[in-house]
Amino acid sequence: MTDTLTPTTGTASPLQRTASEFPTEYWNDSCNESELRYAMDNGATGATTNPTIVGTVMQQEYETWAPRVREIAAANPTWTDQQIAWQVIEEMAVRGWKMLEPIYEASHGQKGRLSIQIDPTLNRSPQKMIEQARHFETLAPNVQIKFPAVKAGIEAMEAVAEEGISINATVSFTVPQALAVGEAMERALAKREAAGHDTSWMAPVATIMIGRTDDWMKAWAKREGVTLTPGAADWAGVAVFKRAAAIFEERGYRTRLLAAAYRHHLHWSELIGGDVSMTIPYGWQRLFNDSTIEVVDRWANPAPQAYIDELLEKVPEFGMAYEPDGLAIDEFATYGATQRTLRGFLASYWELVGTIDDLLVPNPDVKA
Repeated sequence: MTDTLTPTTGTASPLQRTASEFPTEYWNDSCNESELRYAMDNGATGATTNPTIVGTVMQQEYETWAPRVREIAAANPTWTDQQIAWQVIEEMAVRGWKMLEPIYEASHGQKGRLSIQIDPTLNRSPQKMIEQARHFETLAPNVQIKFPAVKAGIEAMEAVAEEGISINATVSFTVPQALAVGEAMERALAKREAAGHDTSWMAPVATIMIGRTDDWMKAWAKREGVTLTPGAADWAGVAVFKRAAAIFEERGYRTRLLAAAYRHHLHWSELIGGDVSMTIPYGWQRLFNDSTIEVVDRWANPAPQAYIDELLEKVPEFGMAYEPDGLAIDEFATYGATQRTLRGFLASYWELVGTIDDLLVPNPDVKA
């Protein structure tokens, strides 16, 4: 990485220019109210959540959500802490949906959505994921529902897309996962259209968590004692994303690719110009907007071939992520990045439930 993040000046921010001068869309990677407002002011047209994000927002907006949790519990005395946690998750999402709804209406459903994630404990049960998705669909017109891009999740997302529900495939790090989602969405859209239903307001998305792809290359190399050229693994996610996008365009898939899990500026700067979306955390938005990185079209620029060759030679896990046939659908759930991310989401979910526990059953040994 040759560019540095340093302050810049100008009337339009780098992210505003990214969103206004190119087909590249950006979202806010949070449902925090003030952060979403900042993002929308800078050109963002969507937002997303997951268990980690919701837990963070709970702490950031503690004065808002702590009394709200107690109100929910008082109004529903027989509810479990998990039920209360899901009520909080849904209320956070509804708030974001309302903020984005004008964009949704103006774009005829193609923008202005907030993604809410399926309960990570359901990741092996297609039917339970379908049932929760049908419930989420009742909460707002601009809902987009996140399913894990594993075999069970792809089965579930195909089923609900056929019903007209817009999905966002997450827990995805590889070309094979993105292609499986693209194919599933084409089947679902074709079936829905054959049945005489309009699909023009649907907006399926396939996320590739490019930062977590990078993370896994580094973690695998460290675990196995493999030395990589400094910076090589920082191009892994970009290389995977651009290869998936090229195949999507070649095959005419109507699902939009979304880059997520930001770790450095390549995850923004190298995607400028692409007809794709990026979901960027607030902290990275501020860094990008305060940078001197030139806002120019780099979409056609490939990842450095020397790095791709090195990763293919030294890190088998990169080949699994980069090659279209690198993984079979039955292998998605056991891929290292998938397991790392599911473990993280499960831990964040139970941490959120634990926060609810602490609010409703405070520790009497600690002075209030």
